[in-house]
Amino acid sequence: MQNNNKQGVLLVNLGTPDEATAPAVKRFLSQFLHDHRVVDMTRWLWCPILHGVILPIRAPKVAKLYQTVWMEDGSPLMVYSQRQARKLRDLLDMPVELGMTYGNPSLQTGVEALLAKGVEEVIVLPLYPQYSGTTTAAVSDGLTKAFKNIPVMPSFKFIRDYHEHPLYIKALASSVRRSWEEKGRGDYLLCSYHGIPQRLADNGDVYPKHCERTTELLGQELGLTKEQIGMTYQSRFGREEWLKPYTDKTLEALPAKGIKKLDIMAPAFSSDCLETLEEISEQCCEIFEENGGTSFSYIPCLNDDDLHIEMMAHLIKS
Repeated sequence: MQNNNKQGVLLVNLGTPDEATAPAVKRFLSQFLHDHRVVDMTRWLWCPILHGVILPIRAPKVAKLYQTVWMEDGSPLMVYSQRQARKLRDLLDMPVELGMTYGNPSLQTGVEALLAKGVEEVIVLPLYPQYSGTTTAAVSDGLTKAFKNIPVMPSFKFIRDYHEHPLYIKALASSVRRSWEEKGRGDYLLCSYHGIPQRLADNGDVYPKHCERTTELLGQELGLTKEQIGMTYQSRFGREEWLKPYTDKTLEALPAKGIKKLDIMAPAFSSDCLETLEEISEQCCEIFEENGGTSFSYIPCLNDDDLHIEMMAHLIKS
């Protein structure tokens, strides 16, 4: 039976500060780190630590890092997300709006913008290829809150993940081949994924399995052996154990194993952001070269690449 409801798309990403200033970063981090999905510590214990120690120290430091990657039109994540939405809107010829789990535009703002255009069925596409309770499920939580404030809730469809979608793998492989053509090919391709606490995986989060599957399929698509491609986890925070192997520790060890020329990419990020442009491209490069690496090539995220947009369109149509 044909669905005659007018459809629209809500593209969702994590979010970003409005400005590269300490107050804006503090506002953003406060909302982000208050989410139980991100930090599940008891609130009476966590909130004094967050507001008394972490935010006052971390916000000014993170703001300075943002200043190094900030673009003319805003933060990289926002600039690329806006480009993705525009391209997808043109390709699908239907309303497409952005909504961020944290910061602006909010999920509620995105949904309301779609409803104002007469949309009755919202297709929600969180731009997290690999599912995790810390990211994808947080979008679902945020939508539930947003719908509470909307008089008539629209029907909606939720795309949970696309970690092994053939078009996603082809888009990743295309970005690697393009880098090889432009900058030459390294000895090894390292896929660095954003980490989560090991405890969450032990409790059933499928995120590491999805990351492993993406890496396996990418290796197959590129014709790489297990000695030519690997995966690690970055951006750990706090003292508890996170998913291993850690990106920084791996980069320290690779040159001693004869891998002096490295290609590195971040398949879990759909848009370049602080964690890719500053942490990987700059910090990780320094670590690798300080330990004997001679060539470090960062392969950008898929951003608004045409193959990436085509993959999104395919997910939405199907």
